[in-house]
Amino acid sequence: MDYAESKPWQVRSLIREGLIDVPTTGMCNGYAQGNLVILPEELSWDFLLFCQRNPRACPLLEVSDAGSKSFPITAKGSDLTRDIPRYRIYENGICTGEPTDISSLFDEYQKTKGRLISFLIGCSFSFEAELLEAGIPVRQIEEGVNVPMYNTSIPCTSAGVFSGTMVVSMRPIPHSQVPAAVSVTAAMPKVHGAPIHIGYPEAIGIKDLSVPDYGDPVTVKEGEIPVFWPCGVTPQAVLMNSKPTFAITHAPGHMFITDLKNTVLKYS
Repeated sequence: MDYAESKPWQVRSLIREGLIDVPTTGMCNGYAQGNLVILPEELSWDFLLFCQRNPRACPLLEVSDAGSKSFPITAKGSDLTRDIPRYRIYENGICTGEPTDISSLFDEYQKTKGRLISFLIGCSFSFEAELLEAGIPVRQIEEGVNVPMYNTSIPCTSAGVFSGTMVVSMRPIPHSQVPAAVSVTAAMPKVHGAPIHIGYPEAIGIKDLSVPDYGDPVTVKEGEIPVFWPCGVTPQAVLMNSKPTFAITHAPGHMFITDLKNTVLKYS
């Protein structure tokens, strides 16, 4: 089913009911989507500092109150433990599960081990509607798959226990439309902004575009060039590198859909 014209609260409700468990690319056009990171309170300052030092990959949209299940500023009435189609659980840097509901796990952790703090990070899905409106193709929407994402050799600036390299998302853009794609996305720094690299994937440590580290491969047509944007899956690569004892994230491509209009994020 096509949810491009649905309102965010409608899609979050369907996700909460277990009726949507697929990537959210192309859903709720015009509204910002976000990446999720949930960490024990004792690690939250280090991660907040990591985001501040790496704003291209980790642009913060909201940070929850300690122990809260909601992002009240960006999505009133939300339940971040049930409003994402699929999550990932990390223990000592290893992904140990991909549940569709983390409410019981969230409650049990807080009951036995301490409070959790949740971070909402801007997502490049948010600017895809702007690209489409400008007449620029978005291949993974055309092909009905998840966006391809790749680990790179681009270093992040370390903070406390957190260190690692950037993850990027890739969209093939017709050569003549690359300047327009850069202009459209540069206007939205809260959802990663302009590309971090254009062409030559090997220059940033990507060996094979047909084998993404996350998401699905897409077709790169003749006359198109691969364009790479910073990606909010970066924290997951950092978690695997830094190995904190416990963390929860969204599954790549399965985002939290906010009530924020993309227009609010332009030039902010």
